Amino acid sequence: MQAAEAKTRIALKNILFATDLSYLAEVALPYVMELARLYGSKVYAVHVRPRGGEWAAPQGKAMASLNERLKDIPHEMVIEGGDVREALLRQIAERNIDLVVVSTHGRVLLGSVAEAVFREAPCPVLTVGPRLSADPQWMLKIKEILYATDMTPQSAAAARYAISLAQENQARLTILNVQPPPKTGELVESERYVTSTLRLLEKLVPEEAQLWCQPYCMVEQGDAAEKILDVAGSYHADLIVMGIRPHGIGVATHISRPTAHRVVAGASCPVLTVRG
Repeated sequence: MQAAEAKTRIALKNILFATDLSYLAEVALPYVMELARLYGSKVYAVHVRPRGGEWAAPQGKAMASLNERLKDIPHEMVIEGGDVREALLRQIAERNIDLVVVSTHGRVLLGSVAEAVFREAPCPVLTVGPRLSADPQWMLKIKEILYATDMTPQSAAAARYAISLAQENQARLTILNVQPPPKTGELVESERYVTSTLRLLEKLVPEEAQLWCQPYCMVEQGDAAEKILDVAGSYHADLIVMGIRPHGIGVATHISRPTAHRVVAGASCPVLTVRG
């Protein structure tokens, strides 16, 4: 391993793939497989039957098919019964999971599955929307990564993941900070703040990593979620990376729809959220 890689590479020893065995859940599988190959991970494919749910032949067939598709990757098939949220969080803790991958149903998160892991998982969560192909022949390509940061410690925790993934995929990394629009009479001061923020953004990437991921820094003004989604669309981002607050600190709910939740629900590419 080269020195630059050693300093910035993340460790993903254990990946949990939360699946309800539906077609939409399979959209996330190529990401699970590719990340496992890149980082030498073991995959735990976890299906939780809700209380009172019956195990039917189609579910057994879907589980067998998933097992076959993962045959070239170290993996374990896990079937649990009971409360979905509790079972997933228990699996995350007991198996020392480094990353959870879960699908969404577009504008709303996947109920008790995606919502639970997004809000409460102590490890990073990769949410994959339904706009991507689940065709087995489709190959994962990450060439454009957008790392959105508000410069808080919680947000900074995601920087290592953005840089490492950019290196592993030889992707271009765009670092974005979104600021509120300046008030009347604050334009000059706002311009100075933008300039100083750009310098801080440039320092987020170690010099030894810059030749790998070619970082580009930018500052936008406006609503954070809207700007992140706009920039992701303009740059045809293949992945959005952002930090979020720990559960219980400014807790995210579907009612308040904070920035991270809105980005995950509205993005046309996968979103990796890293808890600070």
